[in-house]
Amino acid sequence: MLSYLADHVENLIVASADLSNSDKTDAFLKEKAPFKRGDFSGAFLQAGVAELTMSAVATGMALHGGVIPACATFFVFSDYMKPAIRVAALMEQQVIFIWTHDAFRVGEDGPTHQPVEQEAQIRLLETLQNHSGHNSFLALRPADAQETTACWKLALENRHSPSGLILSRQNVKDAPTLPGSTRFADAQRAAQGAYIVQDCDGAPDVVLVANGSEVSTLVAGAERLTANHGLKIRIVSAPSEGLFRNQPVSYQNDVLPAAIPTFGMTAGLAINLRGLAGPHGKVWGLNHFGYSAPYTVLDEKFGFTAENVEQQVLAYLGK
Repeated sequence: MLSYLADHVENLIVASADLSNSDKTDAFLKEKAPFKRGDFSGAFLQAGVAELTMSAVATGMALHGGVIPACATFFVFSDYMKPAIRVAALMEQQVIFIWTHDAFRVGEDGPTHQPVEQEAQIRLLETLQNHSGHNSFLALRPADAQETTACWKLALENRHSPSGLILSRQNVKDAPTLPGSTRFADAQRAAQGAYIVQDCDGAPDVVLVANGSEVSTLVAGAERLTANHGLKIRIVSAPSEGLFRNQPVSYQNDVLPAAIPTFGMTAGLAINLRGLAGPHGKVWGLNHFGYSAPYTVLDEKFGFTAENVEQQVLAYLGK
């Protein structure tokens, strides 16, 4: 996306600290020159200082006008950026925050780099309104490449507040493919905040809801629940609860019927999906952090597998 946008959005300026090769903003840097002393013809800001300064500079660019600033780093470092994020939200500035390494699956990078409570903190801003009556922040955690494209479009079109793209670190190209022969068109429904990725004939026995790379885990779990137990499954991707709550109540009830058991999976605190699962729903999440291991080992140990989805849903349904 950044490689494409470098050639198609002339007023986009991207900033990253020393992590451009890790957060993939180097895709933009390869197309655009960096800013240099005495030479402002570039479009990439190599901010080698703390994330607080980088996010504050990006907000200042937005206030100046004429450009769309985007700054990137690991999601755990959003803690340092909160003051600038909050001020950008208050001032209704279009700043795009790109946060990669979005979950505990960064164990090989060290225990301090694992965001667990950060998503819950950021999503609180989705529940606040700015002076214009819009959500003060747009938090987007896409499930696959197609949904990431749709979320970039939403961020670029969002003129009322800052936006945050919460992206994975681990290799997800080999994850179970999200269903649908028209996946790119289907992914555009991310604009509604949450939407049905896969449905069944008639009323489902259970609704599975997630965002980010956990959606593909639910797809794999649903296959086991259907094949082994004959259950009818609906899968919902919810990249932005804030956008979803902006939709008509009728749409919200169509996607997540209150009368249908709902099981959520999140690689952070369970509270991330509690509002979507409902008071009688069940959410599989984390209440700890700091274990170091390859992400495949952590997924297995912490139950982020198709087999555990099967077991947890059966237990939830009392089967």
